Amino acid sequence: MSDKNKRSLSYRKEPEKNLFEQISHLAKTNAPEREFQALADSYLMDVSVPYSTATFYDFLRPGNTGHKIRICNGTACMIAGTQKKLTRQAEEIFDKDEIGHTTCLGHCHSNSAFMYRNKTYTLPEEVSLKDFIEENNEGNNAYHVVNTGKDILTGNTGPLQDYYSEILDLVENHPVRVEENMRDSGLRGRGGAGFPFYIKWNAVKSQPSEKKFIVCNADEGDPGAFSDMYLLEQQPHKVLLGMYIAGRTAGADEGILYIRGEYPHSITSVKKAIETAEQMIPDFRFRIIEGQGSYVCGEETALLNSIEGLRPEVRVRPPYPAQEGLYGKPTLLSNVETFANLPWIITRGGKSFAALGKGKSTGTKLVSLDWNFVNPGVYEVEMGIPLKTLFHEIAGGFVKPVKAVQIGGPLGGIVPVERWDELTLDFETLSGAGFLLGHAGVVSIPEDFPMMEMIQHLMKFTADESCGKCYPCRIGSYRGYEMTQKALQGTYKIDKKLFSDLLDTLEWGSLCALGGGLPLPVRNILAYFSDEIEKYFSA
Repeated sequence: MSDKNKRSLSYRKEPEKNLFEQISHLAKTNAPEREFQALADSYLMDVSVPYSTATFYDFLRPGNTGHKIRICNGTACMIAGTQKKLTRQAEEIFDKDEIGHTTCLGHCHSNSAFMYRNKTYTLPEEVSLKDFIEENNEGNNAYHVVNTGKDILTGNTGPLQDYYSEILDLVENHPVRVEENMRDSGLRGRGGAGFPFYIKWNAVKSQPSEKKFIVCNADEGDPGAFSDMYLLEQQPHKVLLGMYIAGRTAGADEGILYIRGEYPHSITSVKKAIETAEQMIPDFRFRIIEGQGSYVCGEETALLNSIEGLRPEVRVRPPYPAQEGLYGKPTLLSNVETFANLPWIITRGGKSFAALGKGKSTGTKLVSLDWNFVNPGVYEVEMGIPLKTLFHEIAGGFVKPVKAVQIGGPLGGIVPVERWDELTLDFETLSGAGFLLGHAGVVSIPEDFPMMEMIQHLMKFTADESCGKCYPCRIGSYRGYEMTQKALQGTYKIDKKLFSDLLDTLEWGSLCALGGGLPLPVRNILAYFSDEIEKYFSA
C-alpha cells in the first residue's frame, strides 16, 4: 500500500481520532498484538503500519517503554561532562533496563539534565540524584531572558483581551493590510532554513482546496537550542495568534502544534493557552500532537508523516507541503519563532520589522546560549549583531576558555574563536563564511575538549537519529562513527580520501538536511583544527 493511500485512510477518522495518538497509547501501555490488529482493521490498514510507527520512536520502541528515567545526551550536556556521573547515580537507584537516554531536554543552559515522571530537571551540583528524587521536586528550568533592543518576542503582551481583540479586528476586517505587512516584513523562517515566509504563505493561499492546514513545528530537537521552549512556555499566545493570522488569511481553519515529548512543560503551557485562545477566536481550532522522541521529526515532511500515524520518514519532493501536505491537503508549516513574530508584524508594520536587522536577515532573532556562558539563557538580539559583542559584552564571556562554538545545532557550523571578529549573527554572513545560523543555539567547545570526540559525537547522533529512508544517511553516518570510534581507540588510522568521499556522499546523496548537513561541522573541524586531529588520519 502506498503512503498516499495510507494517508487517505488515516484522514478518515480525523479530527475525532488521530491515528498517531492511538498508536502511541497502545505502545506506551504495552498493548497485546490483537489491539494493534484491531486498530489497523478499523483504518482498513495492514497491522504493519501501526507496528512500523510504534517501533520507530525512542519513547515507544519495545524495550524503551519501561524506562523510568531518561538521561540527556545532547551536545551541551555531553561537552559539559556531567552525564556520566548522573548515569552512575541513576544506576544506584534504578535497574539498567529502567534507564534510557534522550537527545536534548532544553536544559543546555545548565546541563546535568534528565527526565523523570514526565518532568525535566537539572540536578544541582551539591545534591545527589537519590535525595533530589525523594524530595519530589517540580521541574527546575530557570534561565536568563534578555532583550537587547526591540522586544518583539520577549515583550509583555499586555491584557490578553486587548491583545486578541486588536489582532482579530485586523485579520477579519483588514486582510489586505495584514498581507501587505507580512510581505513587507521580509520575515524568513526561523527554524533553520531561512526560507521567506511570505512565499510559503502565498503558495498555500493560492492553492484551490476546501481544506488547508497550519502546522507549527515545535519539535525543537537541536541540542543547544531552547528558544522555542521559551516561547511555548512563556509566550504561547504569540505563537497561537501567529498561527491564526497565517491560517485565517491563507484559508485554513485548523492549526496543529507538533510539540516534542521531551518538552512536557511546554505541552502543559500550550494546552492552557489554547483554552483561552479558543474562547476568543471564533471558528479556528487548535490541536496539540505530542512527539514521542525522534529528532528527524523536525524535518517538515517527516513531521507530517508522524502526525498522520505513518513511519516518520522524509518524503521526496516535489510535491511540497504547500501543494500536498498534511493528509494530502495544502499545508503551511513553519516553526514556533516564525509564527510568534506575526502579531508584532501586523500590528506594528512590516516595514518597521524590515528596518531591523541586516540585509535580507530582517527583524530580531532569539539566541540560546549554553552553560559555559557567564550569563546563559535566551537572548533576543537584532539580526546582524557581531558575534563578539553578543558573546563577550552582552552575555559576559565564558566560564571556561573556549576554542570554538557550534551555532545552529548538530548540523551547524563550528566557528573557531579567530573568526569571531569578522562575523555577525545573520543568515548571509554566516553561510557566506562557511557556517550556519540555523536555529541559533550556541554550544561552547572548551579548549580542553577533544575535537575528534566532537566528530564522533556528530556521526553517532546522525546514525542514531536517521529515519533510515536513504542509504547515504543511514549507512554513511554509521560508517563515519565506526571510523572515528576505532581511531579514538588508537587501533586505526582514517584514510583521508575515503573520509572525504564519505562526506561528499552524505552531502549530495541524502534526502534531507540530517545526512546532508552533517558534513558542514565535520569539514569545519578538519579545516580549523587539523593540527589537533592529524594524528588520527593516514597520509
